Amino acid sequence: MNAAAESTVITTPYPHPRPAPAHDRRSIGAVLIDAGRLKIEDAESVLRLQRAQNLRFGDAAIQLGLLTQADIDYALSRQFDFPYLLRGQSAVSEEVVAAYTPFAPQVEALRALRSQLMLRWFDAAPANNALAIVSAERGEGRSFIAANLAVVFSQLGERTLLIDGDLRNPCQHRLFGIDDRTGLAGVLAGRAGPEAVQRIPSLANLSVLPAGALPPNPQELLARPLFPQLLQQLAPQLDVIIIDTPASGGTADAQTIAVRAGAALIVARKNSVRSWRVQGVSDSVAQAKATIVGSVLNDY
Repeated sequence: MNAAAESTVITTPYPHPRPAPAHDRRSIGAVLIDAGRLKIEDAESVLRLQRAQNLRFGDAAIQLGLLTQADIDYALSRQFDFPYLLRGQSAVSEEVVAAYTPFAPQVEALRALRSQLMLRWFDAAPANNALAIVSAERGEGRSFIAANLAVVFSQLGERTLLIDGDLRNPCQHRLFGIDDRTGLAGVLAGRAGPEAVQRIPSLANLSVLPAGALPPNPQELLARPLFPQLLQQLAPQLDVIIIDTPASGGTADAQTIAVRAGAALIVARKNSVRSWRVQGVSDSVAQAKATIVGSVLNDY
């Protein structure tokens, strides 16, 4: 590998220290007026009822039928630095449910998974900041879990990077509505640099490195020393690196990525995959000396 190719990954997407949380100091009414969810004259009606009955602003607005609980949750998210997106106002797919409905039951389950991963892997040692998401077959929800886990980690305030390591059937660029002309494949080939990493608007702590143009030699690219070098150079600037992988069946890509990351989370869809296939994924990752942090039964 020539020196020029290696130098393309020295600069990282996080050249500055983590910014302090940007808590919104405006009142709930002001937040909602600025967001176009509440008219000024309606806010005055809410204030009158609030004072007359000694209510909270949100409770008074709901009582008058001017706001919904979703509106109040949106304003509180801005006040407490817990960003999420509004439907129809972002290129991010609604499949990324954690970005749009952070209070839904399935997102609560993702947050519970996040807590387990923090305890079992990310907080266990300073060097543990990368995790591969693997599954035996396509269609088991591996990319869904990877995308939504990245969002819930970013909402926790963790500087998070999602890497689409599926150089065969990538989809993170579609889920996040970003350009995929350059990405991981170009970086590993020495043809792209840190500009391939893209920040996600309105989710301040989240960036995505898409797969990029599909290469003819994905296994060879992933096996190059440039991949672990990339992770090592990104690590000091990030708290969490989530790596989506291709299905394990038929290729060694996921195993290679798991070794680079150091750990893997296995995803299996309920009533979809044979247990022996899942065991095969577990055995191959373990034999490669990567840590199996746990497993997720999707669609439970």
